Amino acid sequence: MSFTNLGLSDHALHAAQRLHYVEPTPIQAQAIPVIGSGRDLIGSAQTGTGKTAAFVLPIVSKLKSHSHTRCLVLEPTRELAAQVKEACDDFTAFTNLQSCLLHGGVKYDRQNRELAQCPDIVIATPGRLLDHIQNGAVKLDRVEVLVLDEADRMLDMGFMPDVRRIIGYCNANRQTMLFSATIPPRLADLIGWAMREPLTIEVGRRSNPAETIQHVLYPVAMNQKDELLMALLDRTDYKSVIVFSRTKIGADIIGHALQGKGHKVEVIHSDRSQGQRTKALELFRSGEVEVLVATDIAARGLDIEGVSHVINYDVPENPEDYVHRIGRTGRANHAGDALTIFTAPEQEHVTAIEYLINKVIPRVKLEDFDYTYTTLLQDSGPGDGRRKKTGARRRRR
Repeated sequence: MSFTNLGLSDHALHAAQRLHYVEPTPIQAQAIPVIGSGRDLIGSAQTGTGKTAAFVLPIVSKLKSHSHTRCLVLEPTRELAAQVKEACDDFTAFTNLQSCLLHGGVKYDRQNRELAQCPDIVIATPGRLLDHIQNGAVKLDRVEVLVLDEADRMLDMGFMPDVRRIIGYCNANRQTMLFSATIPPRLADLIGWAMREPLTIEVGRRSNPAETIQHVLYPVAMNQKDELLMALLDRTDYKSVIVFSRTKIGADIIGHALQGKGHKVEVIHSDRSQGQRTKALELFRSGEVEVLVATDIAARGLDIEGVSHVINYDVPENPEDYVHRIGRTGRANHAGDALTIFTAPEQEHVTAIEYLINKVIPRVKLEDFDYTYTTLLQDSGPGDGRRKKTGARRRRR
């Protein structure tokens, strides 16, 4: 199948061809015709499957030319909203359609000026959008298409009350799409209230990480987590690495410690300003910074290519977050390594992860590391024979 068989308009096809889109991904092949028909849709697909193009391309085809605000896309984070805005700019290149990005962390003035132009597509995070609604800067009563993207993430972040308020401002006679890596039962009420007989498309299982990823667990005593992280980075031949922390304070502490050891590091979490977050991602994508320390704000959807390693400094409490985190590596059939440091209190979380991914992750001791005793080490083998697979090799300096 090619994009020419999906019912897209000429200007949407030209934009796709300019971006070297040849064959649609499974979610694109299934979702685009449904969206084009006007039916409500629930799309469940893994990160990196082309989900954004799956809804932006048919929306561009439907809207055709500039008129008024007819499409609203809700995103849980500023970074995801910015990526969708970039996709809109790419796919509307051969039209006069206008799009507008609304999120916190920046001043209102520019956003107000753009809203005054009645953009056809508004991409927003819930909090900032509600601010503009309450200030009278944007009206949603003529919205024809509503997209709830990364809905499970918005649920986890506590945005559902805001999302419901926003939907209440929208035109009742609209097409609604909900995209999510998972469809937890807690979304059922929202789906039943906001959508009309939606068709569900599920592409791949969220619990299946890419087969190109090698998983390794490094058990250690609590008081040696920092030391082991430093040793792993020192002995790993990586191109770029994301270190995930469970907390914002933890991310700051890790980033400061790594900088003290001479690593080029940026830190990203929700307490950083938008300018800081944007700069951190740009430096990491360009290769000027080799280590990105992040909370789970960077675990979903962010388009970061070429990440060779993910290191979980903390085991995530939600096993699905593990799959999201390690999905930052091993993308596009490239090899990747997922290294997880874990301590005795995190054993329960490790068990839940292994159950979800249906895989026993090997426990490995780092060779020549002076371990403090912990019972976890009794079940761990030596590093020999593992390190070539995981990429844990002495770095060249």
